[in-house]
Amino acid sequence: MDAAVRPRRVRAHGHDVIGGGLSVVVAVDAFKGSVGSAEAGAAVRAGVLAADPEADVHVVVVADGGEGTLEAVAAARGGRRVPVETVDAVGRPLRAPLLLLDDGTAVVEAAATIGLPRVGPVDATVPPRASSWGVGVQVAHAVAAGARRVLLGLGGTASTDGGAGMLAALGVRLARDASPGRNPLWPDDRAGAALLLDRDLPGLGGAELVALTDVTNPLLGPTGAAAVFGPQKGATPEQVAVLDGALAAWCAELEAAAGRALDVPGAGAAGGLGAAVLALGGRLEPGFAALADLGGLDGALAGADLVLTGEGSLDAQTAAGKAPAGVARRARAAGALVVGLAGLVVHPLGPTGALFDAVLPVHPRPLALVEALDPATTLAHLRTTAEQVTRLVRAALLSR
Repeated sequence: MDAAVRPRRVRAHGHDVIGGGLSVVVAVDAFKGSVGSAEAGAAVRAGVLAADPEADVHVVVVADGGEGTLEAVAAARGGRRVPVETVDAVGRPLRAPLLLLDDGTAVVEAAATIGLPRVGPVDATVPPRASSWGVGVQVAHAVAAGARRVLLGLGGTASTDGGAGMLAALGVRLARDASPGRNPLWPDDRAGAALLLDRDLPGLGGAELVALTDVTNPLLGPTGAAAVFGPQKGATPEQVAVLDGALAAWCAELEAAAGRALDVPGAGAAGGLGAAVLALGGRLEPGFAALADLGGLDGALAGADLVLTGEGSLDAQTAAGKAPAGVARRARAAGALVVGLAGLVVHPLGPTGALFDAVLPVHPRPLALVEALDPATTLAHLRTTAEQVTRLVRAALLSR
């Protein structure tokens, strides 16, 4: 419905008299390992309309640079998907999509190639094996296809290799085995020796490399790639210490070759892939902001009564660059109520909790992981929860 002819409604923060249904924006990120943003958004929309058939519901596909990045760009800009023969984080062959746009931009989603859910059981055997090699294959394919700009979505990866695998796939010579299924930073009998044999890093044929990051973590230290995200990728406390030390040595070598500081905010994204992008002369951008602007989120939020967002898990880290936090901030600025929906809500939410009017788990009872990730289950529970939230909000606004 055109905004100019919408009936007047109560706004979430107390304006006017309701006439017609609610104005609702659905901007849900992917539920990692289960359903994508578009599928999740459709389920939430169905729930809203079940509670309020007259609602004006606008679904926006969102992502933050992690899983769903390619889907979000395709929803906003179209493009042509090209399958690329590459490998996952532990070296197993797979075909991963590359999105080519008419303006010469190629979009690579790291999570679609070396994503953590693809690895299977995550334990201490993963950190020594997980590599970003497969992403390098995709970037090389994009450049060979004539891309003038490569958007690389970072986030949701299984690797903590500082991008060494990606650089090796792009032709950088390393002193240690960098073949697929091998983390080049993992110590071997040559530990302590220089890893980087090439001081001239590849120029990607003049293509611009832009990484979309979902976090602001630096590469090293207590808030770095290994310390914060290593345990999620199977690393033991001892392995975290090994990885952080290896990343520090790698960072020093890369900085000498690139002639720029690399341990900066965002460099720790995707196990340190952010640092490798900077070493290649690329730049880092907050993924959510770039993709939200591309998808026209602010325009959709204008006049909204209720905004429903979320992703697979909401926790204290969500506030640091994740899509639901970005949606919530923009929804607040637009004067709308905002509710977060997640498969798992981890308390205490800390700064994340303050961004939302409410945060709710969608599953009505504890579930085994395999059931919680089942797409049909996730979609059904998203629909039901969205319906109940809409009923509650509509009743509250009508009572004013």
